[in-house]
Amino acid sequence: MTFIGDFRDIVRKYGIENPGTVLMKAYILIVALFAFPSIVTGAQKLPDIKTVDYVDINRYMGTWYEVARITHWFEKGLVSCTANYKLLDNGKVQVLNTGHRRTPDGKIKLARGKAYVADKQTNAKLKVTFFWPFYGDYWIIELGKDYEYAVVGGPGRKYFWVLSRTPDMSPEVYNAIIEKAKAQGYDLSKIEKMH
Repeated sequence: MTFIGDFRDIVRKYGIENPGTVLMKAYILIVALFAFPSIVTGAQKLPDIKTVDYVDINRYMGTWYEVARITHWFEKGLVSCTANYKLLDNGKVQVLNTGHRRTPDGKIKLARGKAYVADKQTNAKLKVTFFWPFYGDYWIIELGKDYEYAVVGGPGRKYFWVLSRTPDMSPEVYNAIIEKAKAQGYDLSKIEKMH
């Protein structure tokens, strides 16, 4: 009853003309937010995403070349992409992503962000922001023995990057990575190889 009372106070204060419609929309939104994820996961139960056991953050810093990805709006039309990570004195990570529009010699697009380690035991789960206060999951789900490649994803499987210390990667290594991604429940039809 408190919620309804508070709602009526808001309606009076701001002069909302049709409070019934506003209340119904709010109710539908709340139901959708809580019900829809359970409907989706109920339809197709995927295994939990597994990260690597441990990441040496200092070794992870530096420049990575993007070999493959699930492309989203912020990378659409970009090629020859790199990510550069630098550990700051406060323990956070400075992020600088670059990409070229349409061709390797096209206009450069920069994206600056920051990240912090969300799981201090493994250092494999980070939170990254390019638009504060919104953070995204950056989970290191595979890592080469010599930190020569990394695979980054997240719990929702919306994001996926194959990164390498060099612009090229051997087909054998790439194919093995993709097979493991399939085992983690990624939709391979969404993964775009960049070279």
